[in-house]
Amino acid sequence: MTRAVITGIGVVAPSGIGADVHWKSILDGGSKLGGISRFDPSGYPVTLAGEVPNFDADVHVPPRLKVATDRWTWHGFAAAHEALDESGIDLSTLDPYDTAVALASSSGGNEFGQGELAALWCEPDGKVSVYQSIAWFYAASVGQISILHQLKGQCSVLVAESAGGLDSFAQATRTIRRGTTMVLAGGTEGPLSPYALTCQLASRRMSESTDPETAYQPFGAGASGYVAAEGGAVLLVEDLDHALDRGAEIHGEVLGWAATHDGRPSRPGYGGDQVRLARAMRLALERADREPSDVDVVFADALGVPECDRVEAAAIREVLGDEVPVTTQKGRIGRMYQGGAAVDVATALQAMRYDLLPPTHGLTDPAPGCELNFVREPTAARTSLALVNARGFDGYNTALVVGRYEPAGTSG
Repeated sequence: MTRAVITGIGVVAPSGIGADVHWKSILDGGSKLGGISRFDPSGYPVTLAGEVPNFDADVHVPPRLKVATDRWTWHGFAAAHEALDESGIDLSTLDPYDTAVALASSSGGNEFGQGELAALWCEPDGKVSVYQSIAWFYAASVGQISILHQLKGQCSVLVAESAGGLDSFAQATRTIRRGTTMVLAGGTEGPLSPYALTCQLASRRMSESTDPETAYQPFGAGASGYVAAEGGAVLLVEDLDHALDRGAEIHGEVLGWAATHDGRPSRPGYGGDQVRLARAMRLALERADREPSDVDVVFADALGVPECDRVEAAAIREVLGDEVPVTTQKGRIGRMYQGGAAVDVATALQAMRYDLLPPTHGLTDPAPGCELNFVREPTAARTSLALVNARGFDGYNTALVVGRYEPAGTSG
């Protein structure tokens, strides 16, 4: 079977711009959350967020595209450019129809859309930009990135709330197994606008704390919800033979995945279906032809909602036992929805590269039912296989297995 490997990583997140900057940032301690600066949040119960620091769209986005796209697409441009550049791939040597994009999105370009509707109803001439219909469309980043880089193969957008960020890697791998040479996968989000925040508040799962250090405490006794963040990651998934032929550095391999659904809508007090989440984890491992004992680390979904954290912790124990190291950086950098799941994949690959497990931020007192083997500080450990979990509002569950690349006939 055709093998799909990852040869390029691009990250644009509250932890910084660039995969290496992100990696160093999550190791250095301290919260990257802060007061919302993109608008005045004083009229909202939520005032904290994770914002991408020092992001200059003029540096990352061509002027003709800046006026036609939203901030979440700007982040996608920057992350895709880094992934392509870091991979060393020369797109001019490829048939454009052997290349593709498969990204995830929760809600598209909220900030752009809100600005245009405000102009429609509040400005004297009452009109919207010609770009309104495409800039806030949830597939805008896929379309604009594919056009910019002339990636003309089977392009896709995955929509499964936070779980879609992992589904994109499954879609990319399937596309490669059908004959495509390379696919950009992952996702970014731009949820920090008044309209977007109002939509998120409806879930009743957001933290209303004003302390950046303690507002988002996944699995913690003081957990009171999550803190939203902007950004995400885009990674280059490539056919193994093509990567070897061009002498690419291989960061890891997509080995297996599975998606399940609870079959019921999310409501306050509902923590999700442990059976369905555990099934996704088991199926992902089975499809990767790996045993639970092979897993070196779990990157948890880590919602920070007590009933949801208990369900995830129970599912991890059920499938993998009590000893597997578990980590999450979301308490430090925020929840980027689809983008956060993609960032988790990027972080897992960096952990393999450096054989170093990144710590779970700020977890001193796990909540009852959430007692797992959390990584408390940067820990040197041979890391060859990571299981990444992502769960989406209204019942989506996805698990992805990524591993260190091993040539055929060798073992990790």
